[in-house]
Amino acid sequence: MFYGEYHQNIDDKGRVIIPAKFRQPLGTVFYITKDLWNQEDERCLCIYSQEEFDKLREKLAGLSRGPKQSRALSRVFYASVQDSSIDKQGRVLISADLKDHAGLNREIVFVGVDDHIEIWNQEKWELYNEESFETDDELAERLGQLGI
Repeated sequence: MFYGEYHQNIDDKGRVIIPAKFRQPLGTVFYITKDLWNQEDERCLCIYSQEEFDKLREKLAGLSRGPKQSRALSRVFYASVQDSSIDKQGRVLISADLKDHAGLNREIVFVGVDDHIEIWNQEKWELYNEESFETDDELAERLGQLGI
């Protein structure tokens, strides 16, 4: 399980230090992808361990035989997948295409989201949090409905 928020800097070559807390659960090989939802205000990158990527792959396999739109989603998704590993300095290289998709510049944020990690442009992450968080009353009511 991944959780927490970690601020890092990405260098000019596209290398960034993976937070130490995430390294062991990611394993030796992991996958960086574009987000599947592709909404402008949520555009980020997703990192999946081998195990979680295999689960996602199985789900997408069912879609790829369906409507044309499902096949297109699979093509776009797999075209952007980058298999990765951590170097001796704890860094990973992010391709220029993936950096451009998420609008990554110098300051980025790693966000643990249970089964995967998201990488956000820091400014976009802060704006997302300001705009999308519900009022305290709405959130309290929803959590109460869940028994939390």
